Amino acid sequence: MLINGSKLNNLKILSLHVGGPIASIKRAIVDPNNLKIIAFDVGGPIIRNGEAGNVLDVADIREVANIGLIIDSTDDLVEQEDVIRIDNIMKLNFNLVGLKVRTKKGDKLGKVEDYVLDTETFTIHQLIVHRPAAKAFLDPELIIPRSEIVEINDYEVIVKDEKKTAKKKATAPKKDFVPNFVNPFREPTFSTMRSRNPGERDTE
Repeated sequence: MLINGSKLNNLKILSLHVGGPIASIKRAIVDPNNLKIIAFDVGGPIIRNGEAGNVLDVADIREVANIGLIIDSTDDLVEQEDVIRIDNIMKLNFNLVGLKVRTKKGDKLGKVEDYVLDTETFTIHQLIVHRPAAKAFLDPELIIPRSEIVEINDYEVIVKDEKKTAKKKATAPKKDFVPNFVNPFREPTFSTMRSRNPGERDTE
């Protein structure tokens, strides 16, 4: 499923063990080397009380739902230093949103204001760029697919060419996610309810 990264802001973390929310997302940890979200920095009452870590590895997410990210338990929340690869990326203090965007020729295209990611792989497929005032009147947003990105550094994203990058759609395969467990947070649908014969009474 493809969604805007901004929709993850303050999204709840739901625990199957607790049966409800235990934290919420503070920010996504993006690896600038491959444009993938590798973890989430999270916060909440349980974390403030020292009962859990403040980082959720995306590998421990069971499902991404409209109501939140579903995990097994608070044991899936770890300290930053406990996972070396996550610790190394977090120390970079990289933030994709807000980076300036320009072409190889030096043309300024704007700043990254959001991105589109695949919730199955947590790969970022598109950048949504807010245009500078001089260009915003005709085209306030520019959509840049990852295939057009040449370089990313601490200050800017460099792309191939403005005309080629504009308004292209991501080519990630669209699949319906089928969880391998029963999600207790999802409301039952009529298709999963047993039909009852006329005149039949409840036996419970």
